[in-house]
Amino acid sequence: MNVADLTPAERRVWDAFPSGELVDLAGNGHDQTTQDTAWGPNRRVRAEVLVALLAGAREPEPGQVAAVRLTGAHITDSLNLGHAQVSVPLALTECVFEEPPHLYWAQLTSVQLIRCRLPGLVASGARIEGHLWLEGSVISGGLVLDGAHISGILNLSQVQLSNPGADALLGDRLQVDANVYCNDGFTTDGEVRLPGAQIGGQLIFRNARLRNPGGPALYASRLNVASNVFCDGGFTADGEVRLRGGQIGGYLSFVGAKLTHGGLALNADDLTVDTDVYCSEGFTCTGEARFNGARIGGQLSFKGARLVNPSGTALSIQRITAEELLLRPETPVDGLVDFSYAKINLLRDDPATWAKTFQLDGLAYESLEPPLTAKERLAWVRRDKDGYIPQPYERLAATYRTIGMDADGRSILLAKQRDRRSTQTLLRKGVGYLQDGLVGYGYRPFRAAAWLIFLQAVGTVVFALHPPEILDDGHKPHFNAFFYTLDLLLPIGSLGQEIEFSPDGVYQVVANILVAGGLLLGLTVAAGATRALSRE
Repeated sequence: MNVADLTPAERRVWDAFPSGELVDLAGNGHDQTTQDTAWGPNRRVRAEVLVALLAGAREPEPGQVAAVRLTGAHITDSLNLGHAQVSVPLALTECVFEEPPHLYWAQLTSVQLIRCRLPGLVASGARIEGHLWLEGSVISGGLVLDGAHISGILNLSQVQLSNPGADALLGDRLQVDANVYCNDGFTTDGEVRLPGAQIGGQLIFRNARLRNPGGPALYASRLNVASNVFCDGGFTADGEVRLRGGQIGGYLSFVGAKLTHGGLALNADDLTVDTDVYCSEGFTCTGEARFNGARIGGQLSFKGARLVNPSGTALSIQRITAEELLLRPETPVDGLVDFSYAKINLLRDDPATWAKTFQLDGLAYESLEPPLTAKERLAWVRRDKDGYIPQPYERLAATYRTIGMDADGRSILLAKQRDRRSTQTLLRKGVGYLQDGLVGYGYRPFRAAAWLIFLQAVGTVVFALHPPEILDDGHKPHFNAFFYTLDLLLPIGSLGQEIEFSPDGVYQVVANILVAGGLLLGLTVAAGATRALSRE
């Protein structure tokens, strides 16, 4: 570079570089939103001048830290540092770029482009041994960071990214060793891509606004974050938020967030979160929220949330594994809730906000809060979209028995048989009604005892009026209608009456009915008593 060709503004930058002195071409009160056409030539700096300085055209002053520090400049041409090795900081504030800077595969120390206006920024594969600080900048045409490695912080606070219908932020396989800040008014028009990104600290989208209607607003499959992820504090996404297969070492917060997308609004399939997930306190999801196969070490909370997808599934947690599910939204879930094959230690819900339909097949849980009565919980089971399925009844009955509510457990199993009856053939329905009326399918043993008492009374009256004949005329045994009937009813043992007397005709039929009824009903009573004794 010929130093003699430098403009006065460029000469100031050239002379300030060895000591790292700040060059302010704007003056006090400069507004970085001013159109660059209003900027005179005294604020224009050719990009090649900056490239020359960053590439080592000048040596630093002894005892000083050389740097390009520039404010309020209009950078003309292309700032191309592709594959360069830069050992000094680059700090530009409130500058306007004519062309997108190119930092691809460059090795840099620290890069600050604060409140700048850029038609794009390409830093694919760049290695930055320090921070990449873009706070408050406006970038159109896309921010490209795929494969980049930043050893410090990536600060995108208050950044505005605009690339409608394309990638607003391309961060595939991005590595950031510290925190990533996309907060405080961070806005995008276009897709934010972070698939396979590795973040060593926290990922913060607090008060961010992402927009990519009809497509993913945030595509972050296989994202790996060592600490927490914050999509809260006014976070909004018009487009799918995809966290499928990601790993989060802390907790995930969607507190107060608003997600909107026709169809699938939140895709957290196979997501692993070491602690809690908060989709709560004003969280609104218009479209499906899906956590199929997710593994959550603590609580998945929908307390105070709004889940709306009336034409399909509002919440799907198929095959999820979680310590606790808190499903107490602000309003009833508008859409299907799919619990299929989920494994939850504690399920906390509220009948006032139940969805109209569920899918419960395979759902496993240890405790329910509140436990409710059997009748109330049956209303929950009977909302299953697929109709009668045996497993939800068995699981619910087992839960009641575990907490000592055996009567409720039996009521659930009786309801299971009654609901099953509606799926059977006419003949089986008839047998079922008989079993239900007589013994409550075996879950009402005292009903069997009542029938035994009834048969005992009927038999006593019948045989008192029509005593049976003596089998052996050689002796005259004493006949007692009560004990004779009781002897017929007893399935085991003998009172000595049945072997001495034999009715005939229609009374033989009555005796046979008593024997059959005693066998069936007596075993039912014995089984019920055995269960009661075993519980004691």
